[in-house]
Amino acid sequence: MKTSSIQIVVLVIAAGCAASPDWPPAKFANAPAVHRVDDRRNVPVPPAERPVYLNFYNYNGVVLRPLTRAMELPPPQRALGVNALDEVPDSTWFTNRIGVREMTLDELRTGPNEVGSPELHRPWTVHRTKPGAPELGLFITDARGLKFLLKFDLPGHPEEETAAHVIAGKLLWACGQHVTDDYVVQFGPGDLVVAPDAVVEDVFGNTRPLGRAELDDLLRSTPATPAGRLRAMASSWLPGKLLGGVLSEGVREDDPNDRIPHEMRRDLRGAYSMVAWVDHVDMQEGNFVDAWIEDGGRHYVVHHMIDFGKALGVMNTTKLNPRPGFEYDVDFGAMGHWLGTLGIVRRPWDGTSSPPIRGVGIFDADRFDPDGWTPGTQAYLPLLIADRFDKFWGAKIVIRFTPEQIRAMVETGRFSDPRAVNYLTSTLVARQRATARTWFDRVNPLDRFAIAPHGDGAELCFDDLALVYKLGAAPAATRYGLRSYDRTGKEIAAATTVRPTGAGGHACIGPLTLAPGGDRYTLFRVETTRPDIALATLVYVALDPRTSTPRVIGIYRL
Repeated sequence: MKTSSIQIVVLVIAAGCAASPDWPPAKFANAPAVHRVDDRRNVPVPPAERPVYLNFYNYNGVVLRPLTRAMELPPPQRALGVNALDEVPDSTWFTNRIGVREMTLDELRTGPNEVGSPELHRPWTVHRTKPGAPELGLFITDARGLKFLLKFDLPGHPEEETAAHVIAGKLLWACGQHVTDDYVVQFGPGDLVVAPDAVVEDVFGNTRPLGRAELDDLLRSTPATPAGRLRAMASSWLPGKLLGGVLSEGVREDDPNDRIPHEMRRDLRGAYSMVAWVDHVDMQEGNFVDAWIEDGGRHYVVHHMIDFGKALGVMNTTKLNPRPGFEYDVDFGAMGHWLGTLGIVRRPWDGTSSPPIRGVGIFDADRFDPDGWTPGTQAYLPLLIADRFDKFWGAKIVIRFTPEQIRAMVETGRFSDPRAVNYLTSTLVARQRATARTWFDRVNPLDRFAIAPHGDGAELCFDDLALVYKLGAAPAATRYGLRSYDRTGKEIAAATTVRPTGAGGHACIGPLTLAPGGDRYTLFRVETTRPDIALATLVYVALDPRTSTPRVIGIYRL
């Protein structure tokens, strides 16, 4: 069997265990976990471009598809695209970054940026305007000949969208998402040169010539910096052939590497915790894009999340609407609720306002509910059906950032008021910790399982993330219980109970009793109990065929 086929089988086995709450019917193979998916096989012919028609997409997602899904009675299903250790391998969808390896502050400030800011390569040639957006957008090439999209802040909202786009993009990139190469830039009108064939394009694709006088009029409507300069967000054009938006349900049929239905992908479903953290409410098919790229003689499709200018509470300020993040734009359930309460019940967004700080939207932590946060539309299915295991996975990534790392990325918003950096950093830290507390109370927060020597035998070690990150759990009130079973589910040793070995959240239980048999295949049920919770995780252990020492081969969270 080819390596790629083995990887697929392991992924399916690891992700498809979802029948019994305690004893998954499929056991994990005694093999190393998959950490990189082989989804870069050559696709010599570019898949078809897929335009996104937002009106139809929203009607289908908000009205039609919920009705048809309800009639289908789909059972809850665990996400796919996870490995035997319940993690998401690297792929054309997602790349593990923060926490998997050390990331310096300079690396986080740079983020996905590879080509370098066009601010250092002026003048810029304007070719056409961006159609359909309320804010001004210009397609330009810099003095190197590289193509960028310039997007400007809306009148009355200086620095908001430009900063939010860059900051949220860097945070999501560090989480593992594939995003665009974006920069906050400042320049003067004289740095723009109008191409002889420059055009203004409307939403219907109609064009007319763009002259210098009209460009100057457009620029005068955008907020200036305190120093009188122009400010924009410059987004580098993605390499390869752009194929349009990414389906939120099903697969791209003409891409042989695209085999997991998108609504079942852990990297998309688990993004709920990440996008809720940064309040990226504009999650919809049009804000994803596929690109067919060339890489070492091969061609394949890479999937990107794009357009974060409405994150960090900016959607609420620019739309003059405090509801995003609390309710869907069209929310029939909420309509019925508020109609029934006759306006007597206080709504969660009542009293919200942006702080009096230039560049900051309506973004706070006091009203943030990590379990009740909603994107702008319920049409984006992966977020709608994400379960507690998906959100736990996302929360594990979100909590890995230190305040210093968060601050370093916030600083790339290039705010003129230093209070904006302080406010956004403290708010992101508070929302980060609220996210972790919420999902670490819903899923056993034990992680980083490993086998360590213990005398003549071995012990099972792990980190309690609620204690590691000091989220309010008390070490003295925490107990870990261990039961061991053979591959048939028969208990093979008396239960063991231990306390954490210290306030740092690391604990070990041993010596372990392994099941008899050639590879000593053993299932351990590890339970964490505190005054308010009792949650368990199944840990599969077997002997490494090469070294004959026990190793963790699978994790299944209950």
